[in-house]
Amino acid sequence: MYPVYRISDEQAANFLKIKEDFLNDVKAKEIKPSKLSETISAFANASGGDVYIGISEDKSSKTKSWVGFAEPEEANDIPQVLLQAHPFGNHLIFEYLECDVFPGLVLHITVKKVKELVKSSSGDIYIRVNAGKQKIDTPEAMRRLELDKGIVTFENEWVEISEKRIENSLSILNFLMNIIPNGEPKTYLENQELVKPGHAKVCGVLLFCDEPAIYLPKRSSIKIMRYKTKEEDIGREFLDGNPLTIEGDAYNVIFDSVRKTKEILEGIQKLNENGLETIKYPDETLHEVITNAVLHRDYSIVADVQIRVFDNRVEVESPGKLPGHVTIKNILHTQSARNPSLVRLINKFPDPPNKDVGEGLNTAFKAMEMLRLKKPIISEAENSVIVIIRHESLGSPEEIVMEYMSRNDEITNSTARELTGIKSENSMKNVFLRLKNSNLLEPIPDRKGSAFAWRKVVREDPEPPAQLQFDT
Repeated sequence: MYPVYRISDEQAANFLKIKEDFLNDVKAKEIKPSKLSETISAFANASGGDVYIGISEDKSSKTKSWVGFAEPEEANDIPQVLLQAHPFGNHLIFEYLECDVFPGLVLHITVKKVKELVKSSSGDIYIRVNAGKQKIDTPEAMRRLELDKGIVTFENEWVEISEKRIENSLSILNFLMNIIPNGEPKTYLENQELVKPGHAKVCGVLLFCDEPAIYLPKRSSIKIMRYKTKEEDIGREFLDGNPLTIEGDAYNVIFDSVRKTKEILEGIQKLNENGLETIKYPDETLHEVITNAVLHRDYSIVADVQIRVFDNRVEVESPGKLPGHVTIKNILHTQSARNPSLVRLINKFPDPPNKDVGEGLNTAFKAMEMLRLKKPIISEAENSVIVIIRHESLGSPEEIVMEYMSRNDEITNSTARELTGIKSENSMKNVFLRLKNSNLLEPIPDRKGSAFAWRKVVREDPEPPAQLQFDT
């Protein structure tokens, strides 16, 4: 028996407003369990989601109605069919919702993203696409899904290459000097199953070839671009100079990219309460985010990691979806290595980039908090993962403005927007009005138009107390 939760009338009304999209779907209670299993398969093979059974929709008016099950037993065949399709059931959570104003029980199914493939009751495999599902019915589509979910990994593919390019590389020699000083490169590489006559695995090329870009073009490098703007919608007109390409083995690509990104950031200044100062990001944050992008990217996708440096943020884009059961919500609390051999072997290097395996992004987030900066933002695009590191204070806009005013006599709307990262002039005006209502700031008299500015409230000195006179 699955739990039944009573919800408020307002919560129930909100469920009727649910927009069917990549993460949400609603179904009438009359849906056949076998048909529903296709939707469940699609969610579990994508990013997971929520399905509400017992909410019907009028296709012509596009209005939804709550028409639930009379009792939980009426829906028993749904869990039975879904669990038969995937006996472990580790991707499903069932619960019922009821309220006073609408009839019956709505069955809420939470579908979790899992690493294994989830089939429908007919044995077919689906994936969620926008607000619908798509059947996986070609070998190419199945291969792509297996790579996306981390069931197979491109790091184990064989690349045609002369063994000498691996066995005699500076990368393998420096590696063995620290790990097995007397070891033979060929023996070690063969024991790790990284080479065979005329071939090396992708993992071996990435780690132990001095010029992997020759054999893995547009897969093994990092592009760094500097955009002189804070805008979100950008074009080439904002690009400062030509993009930089960082090449080499994976170990050196990580450290060289971090160093070069820091050099670029040192040339950017931002206004704060003390005037113009060089932008500073925590070294740990840049290092961990870039390391993650290199080690956990999907090497089957022909695209380099990109680092985009803006006036107020750094964006790091890594090719490939989040692997296995990892989602945006659980990424800081779970692990799933898309490239386990790459992660394991690079950790054996001296001063490895992934010192604390599994703690990388957590370290990045904590470092931002230590500098009182907002946490990075992680998002998943169609074929990549993007981490945005913003240079914005953790304090509220009001706190930032008053901190500035503790050292300055006046402040304009444009200066305040520069400090707080607020884009809208009207939104910034509302911050000033709240400070005015709190009797902290006031407009400077006779300042109009572009000269308009705010100052701290000028408090008039109270009149001295009247002298008391006594008759003598």
